[in-house]
Amino acid sequence: MSEDIAQDSAGFETRARIDTSRPHSARFWNYFIGGKDNYKIDREVGDQIKEIFPGLVDVAVSSRKFLGRAVRYLAGEQGIRQFLDIGTGLPTADNTHEVAQRVAPDSRIVYVDNDPIVLAHAQALLTSTPEGKTAYIDADMHDPDKVLRAAAETLDFSKPVGLMILNTLGHVDPYEDARALVQRLMARLPSGSYLVISDSTATSEPMIAAAEAYRKSGAVPYYVRAVEEIAGYFDGLKLVEPGVVRVPEWRPEDEESGPADLDAFCGVALKE
Repeated sequence: MSEDIAQDSAGFETRARIDTSRPHSARFWNYFIGGKDNYKIDREVGDQIKEIFPGLVDVAVSSRKFLGRAVRYLAGEQGIRQFLDIGTGLPTADNTHEVAQRVAPDSRIVYVDNDPIVLAHAQALLTSTPEGKTAYIDADMHDPDKVLRAAAETLDFSKPVGLMILNTLGHVDPYEDARALVQRLMARLPSGSYLVISDSTATSEPMIAAAEAYRKSGAVPYYVRAVEEIAGYFDGLKLVEPGVVRVPEWRPEDEESGPADLDAFCGVALKE
């Protein structure tokens, strides 16, 4: 498949949906974490932003490590066997299904994204242990009802689910809409489910400048928010210790560490 062609769920080519003249968040993030699924424009903007704020690479890498720790915690310590990963991005190493199924081979994972580049790589995501299942939904997170209807073909919503929304809610504006979207999704999940969120934060001038440079590049804007706003996503839920903290501070493993001043916060919370 050439790099400017994707296929939709029915197998039709969607060349027109892919614009390789503008940077895209999934490809841009893929470049930052060492992936190969990106274009020249993504690398150019990435290099420009690294000059403004080199720490954004640390945000990308640390956020990926957080995903692994959070999934291992849910699958290994809390017995979660179902995961709904919204804003999947491009597959790299240690995707949600890989981490979960290493802990519990019978885990079932549904990925959600509506980007044609991600769709073109969905086959890489649609791997699974024989005991479990992995599925991909081409859907917009702004339509949570559609997301949940489609996910119900793979997940059993009478049983707890781990809802993963990593580095994605910054694309939803205004903040009140992002918070309402999270609440609508969690309202449909049963008690015993967990919410996992990480996002970049407006905790330094370089991060704010990097977000502005990214917006001016022509990409879909990403809004960095106050730590209090990240915490607001978990209202009504029981936060898992250590609460809403910088990404490297959430249950680091094996002396794992990251920059103490990282401009990204995360949390995991239980729906009782």
